[in-house]
Amino acid sequence: MKTCVMVKKWVAVLMCLAVVMSCVGFAGISASAEGVETPQSEWEMTVPQIRVTTENGNGTTLEKEDGYQNAQISITGTDGSTLSDACLFKVRGNANTFDPTLLRNYLAFSIAKEMGLAYTSNFQFVELWVDDTFRGCYLLMEPVQEGKDRVNIDIEGDDGKKDFLMEYEAQREEEGVTYFKVDGLRFIASEPEEPTEEQLAYIQETVQGIVSAIRSGTREEIEAKIDVTSFAKFFLLNEYLKTFDFNMSSVFFYYQDGKLYAGPPWDYDLSAGNSNPEFGTRGRDASMTENVFADKNIYKFLCKQAWFKDEVSKVYHQYYDYFTSISADGGLLDTAYAQYADIIGRNYYEAGWNIGKYWINIQKKPLATYAENFDYLKTWLAQRHEWLTGYYQPVEDYTLGDADGDGVVTINDVTVIQRVLAEAAELANPLTADVNKDGAVTIEDATLIQNYLAEMIEL
Repeated sequence: MKTCVMVKKWVAVLMCLAVVMSCVGFAGISASAEGVETPQSEWEMTVPQIRVTTENGNGTTLEKEDGYQNAQISITGTDGSTLSDACLFKVRGNANTFDPTLLRNYLAFSIAKEMGLAYTSNFQFVELWVDDTFRGCYLLMEPVQEGKDRVNIDIEGDDGKKDFLMEYEAQREEEGVTYFKVDGLRFIASEPEEPTEEQLAYIQETVQGIVSAIRSGTREEIEAKIDVTSFAKFFLLNEYLKTFDFNMSSVFFYYQDGKLYAGPPWDYDLSAGNSNPEFGTRGRDASMTENVFADKNIYKFLCKQAWFKDEVSKVYHQYYDYFTSISADGGLLDTAYAQYADIIGRNYYEAGWNIGKYWINIQKKPLATYAENFDYLKTWLAQRHEWLTGYYQPVEDYTLGDADGDGVVTINDVTVIQRVLAEAAELANPLTADVNKDGAVTIEDATLIQNYLAEMIEL
């Protein structure tokens, strides 16, 4: 079975349905679901349930080439309310299939949401029935596409100021897809979906100007072309998870109001140590918890800018406690494990998706039980966080408020911040001056130092 996509006018209730599947058929090894709850005689509905009935009753045997099929769909919420209507049903893709924990996409999008990466897809675990056959648990996600409620860009534009969405795609060839190259980098023109020759020329020329600036421009010239904050956040997300596909596919960028932004994120089943270390250099490097990995695609030029590492460090500092909590006992990963243990258990026990049966050579071979695979993921993330801490040094090993770096906080630090804001000086370490830890140096930081010196607050 493959992933199912159902499209119809009313689907906004549960996002634009793009079901990210839990398992897909590839020959491999066998394993057990030990470590997840065995199903109870009566299921407790903890996530929405989706039921699809195809017109011909062949939904479980459809292939991608069969195209859209007429069907009826009903969605039942955890409150018992149900919506039903006609829909079109199509087999497409295979995402969570490569993740025996079924949690990596959930984790990645949770991080992206926490960091405020714009247009990150909403996501929701659901359980699925097709033609009265239970097919297990899935992660329902909004697709990456242009739209008022999705990536809100103006692809029509006027006065030559058109927005667009593009995807980095190194090798794949698909019919009906428009590709273009810039400085050896290959992209898909995603939105507009079918660009005219004029539109494609505009997109390619715009991206060429951006990449040229990143390669050889000053910091000021680069910051005029890209949104540095989104690039730093997107880099940190993929660097933390070591996304196997980051130099191959599913890497999006969008152009909005004259700047290029990184994201939205997509497709993280082959991340967080879930790559085969025997699958070439990329597989080995992605499997390790050490070393920089996400200096790929456009980032291979941006990462040569020394100041960009400082920007990533700044973001890491801002969300450091959150990253620490992910793999901590009782943290995000443990909480998700506990919250979704029942549906994961039903996915393996009732739907019959064997943990190790569906495996391809680029993926790390699943361990024998669910508990072992979960523990591996948790340990890998803890070790990755430890290495990144040493590399980016986001923890406070400096005196907060010491903007001039002389080891003490004095009125001169206020003066330094004021000069920076007047663009008459630069900070060697912006973290020292970001007293309120909002990710930027503002006049409020100077005020906080003044209050500190007046003994009205503590730093």
